[in-house]
Order: sequence, then structure tokens, then C-alpha cells
Amino acid sequence: MHKTIKDITEMKGKEKITVLTGYDSTMVTLCDQVDVILVGDSAGMVMLGYKDTTSVTMEDMIRFTTAVKNARKDSLIVSDLPINSYQTKEDAVANSLKLIQAGADAVKLEGGKEIAKIITAITEAGIHVMGHLGLLPQTAEKYTVQGKTREDAIELINDSKIITEAGVFSIVLEMVTSQVAKIITEKITVPTIGIGSGKDCDGQVLVV
Repeated sequence: MHKTIKDITEMKGKEKITVLTGYDSTMVTLCDQVDVILVGDSAGMVMLGYKDTTSVTMEDMIRFTTAVKNARKDSLIVSDLPINSYQTKEDAVANSLKLIQAGADAVKLEGGKEIAKIITAITEAGIHVMGHLGLLPQTAEKYTVQGKTREDAIELINDSKIITEAGVFSIVLEMVTSQVAKIITEKITVPTIGIGSGKDCDGQVLVV
């Protein structure tokens, strides 16, 4: 029996959550003992040779998710909603359902308060959502550390609270200062998963 959302949320503050990106059956066969396999839109760069994630389509993500699901035994599967696939509530729900039907246990999308209603719409459709704050690769113009100014730090902390209330079961914090990531981890009730955001997050992602 593979891990569940409940298994992951109950690890907060007790045991570090391990997350690894996975894109095909071979990768999953080798790493299926991690807690979460993230079918990231980074697959477009790693597997398809795209220069960034903005060229990744729903069809790409469905194909990668299916490949991961076919080999998964133990890990929870979370699949990225690619850019432009969740601009409206209707699109977000419809595309999330496609990823669930392909084998994902949950979906991930990028953004803060501006997508809170989108998150709520997806969760109200019965689909689990992982949030993503800090550096947002789908829209970032520069890859810089987030939360260095007081204003940015406050915005990140507030966004984490808002999307938690909207229904996310976990939040990825990418390239957030370790101080801000620690504050967010302590203030919200759901697990934080860090990508270059210090040691105090509830878990860490290794992007391969």
C-alpha cells in the first residue's frame, strides 16, 4: 500500500519528509522508497530537452504521470500542473482531474493569494493540492533568493497562511531564506518542503 496524504501530513514536526522528482518508470523503480515522488514540470528540461518549464504541456505531464504510476509501489505521487493549465477554476479542476486519472494522488501549482480561489476549487472537487511559494519557475524572470526584504518576507508568510486556509496539504518553499522558511514552517499547520530553503522545513526535495 502506497503512502497517503494523511501519512505525509502526520509527519510534520516528527519526521523529515523525503521528496524526489521522478519522470519515468526506471527512475521510480530505483527511488520508490522515498515519501513523495514529484512528477515535476522540470521533466520537460530533463527528459525532453526544453530550455525551461514554460514549454511543458498537459499531454507531457499526463504521459510522465502515467509512467511513474505504472512503476510506483510505496511513494505518494504529486504531479505538477504546467503553466497555463490553471488560469481559471474550470481549467484547474479539469486538468487536475486528468492528472489524477493518469495516476497522481495530488497536484501541485505555483502561487500565493492570487490563486487561493483556484486551490479551493480544486480541493472542493475532491483533489488534494500541494502549494508552491518562493521562486516560481513557471513565471520567474530571474533565479534569486526570495524573502530577503521585510516586505517580501511578510508577503511570503501571509501567502503561506492564505493557501493553507484555501486547502493545501503541503507547501513547497523554493529558494526562500532559511529564516523565513523557518517562520513559515512554525506558523502553518501543514508540512513545508524545501528546495534550497534551509534545514528547518519539514522535508526536502531533491530535483534530478
